[in-house]
Amino acid sequence: MSEQQLPVVVIGAGPVGLAAAAQLADRGLDAVVFEAGPAAGKAVREWAHVRLFSTWSELVDPVAEKLLAPTGWLRPDPKAYPTGADWVAEYLQPLADALGDRVRWAARVTGVSRAGRDRVVDTDREAQPFTVQVAHPDGREERVLARAVIDASGSWSLPGPAGGNGLRALGEHAVADRVTYRVPDLRDPAVRARHAGRRTAVIGSGASAFTALAELAELARAADGAGTHAAWILRRGISGSTFGGGTADQLPARGALGLAAKAAVDQGHADAVTGFRTGAMERDADGRIVLIADDGRRLDPVDEVVVLTGLRPDLSFLSEVRLRLDERLQAPLELAPLIDPNQHSCGTVYPHGHRELAHPEQDFYLAGAKSYGRAPTFLALTGYEQARSVVAALAGDTAAADRVELVLPEAGVCGGAGVFEDPAGPSDDSGCCAAPAPQLVQFGVRPDPDGDAAGLQGNC
Repeated sequence: MSEQQLPVVVIGAGPVGLAAAAQLADRGLDAVVFEAGPAAGKAVREWAHVRLFSTWSELVDPVAEKLLAPTGWLRPDPKAYPTGADWVAEYLQPLADALGDRVRWAARVTGVSRAGRDRVVDTDREAQPFTVQVAHPDGREERVLARAVIDASGSWSLPGPAGGNGLRALGEHAVADRVTYRVPDLRDPAVRARHAGRRTAVIGSGASAFTALAELAELARAADGAGTHAAWILRRGISGSTFGGGTADQLPARGALGLAAKAAVDQGHADAVTGFRTGAMERDADGRIVLIADDGRRLDPVDEVVVLTGLRPDLSFLSEVRLRLDERLQAPLELAPLIDPNQHSCGTVYPHGHRELAHPEQDFYLAGAKSYGRAPTFLALTGYEQARSVVAALAGDTAAADRVELVLPEAGVCGGAGVFEDPAGPSDDSGCCAAPAPQLVQFGVRPDPDGDAAGLQGNC
């Protein structure tokens, strides 16, 4: 079998992996999707209780919809906001079912390399197909040859720790029974009982932290939640942009999350602790958790700790693949400057595709949330467009691959991460851009470096 007759391997049957498989099917290219879980959207199922801030119109890939049409699939109300559970049940699993035996379940990819070539060998490297090593629950292993690999396995499996230096706080492992790295599902009676009438520390400053604060505040207002309180731990200070874009956000539900978090603070259901970089955790005499900052400050004891400090890509099974990654974000080198939170506001990013996602290993791509490395604010819309561009490139349709067209909603926030030592954070008018009116921007079009930044689009 020639290399061109081999399948394209897609790693992960989440939103972007399934979109890539649908794109491959639409172009008549053979695809095999390896999914470590038993069903579609393994990660999404773990936050099934959370409502997305994107509407259905922004969560369904157009080519996937075309694949679903003959199955009798009914498109959900495009203006409605689904939960993670809705997204799985009404779109992701039906799409996986439509892809049929292209998707292989409970198949964990444990390694990717070139056939007969480790990372070091140059000779005839690009002429060799990829070899993808897969493990199954029964202990069986197999190797599958592929003409290309799209890794859309996401970053859900590696949440960031509590430590302000990117490491686990001292004692974090020892108090693991009181720490979670996910937004708690307060509909679950057992989880609700852990937080009702108790004090919870929420560490983080993004949409997940906003969601946790809002839900804890809602619990505090409920009949069974009297005394529920949150300590919101912020590594920086509070500024005008701390709570997101509010009513200026072009994704209204995303803006509402920040406003709900602000209301939790304003109404006394949460106290904001600013400039606090967690260095250690320890139990007091009653078994409650005391957070200790790098500067020695100690907080009043809490009963539970919710750590929502971002996610990281799992690169462990890619050690034999030649990747070109940014040393800070662990994102593809050409993409990193476009999404670097040190420079950009909540997601100012140029439309991008196969060229920004390319690596020295020809025909290997990171796509979806994994392509963002440690950068936050990834949108499904971005992943779908990535998949379309990458698959077009693999099909040899360079014109289509380069013609990436994408309009992303503005966050209503401008400014980068600001000066590290500045506890107040960035001013509202700092950073790289102003918030322009949304417009269609084509791949390859860059703002004039001597002009304004009208081509930037928000992406969180």
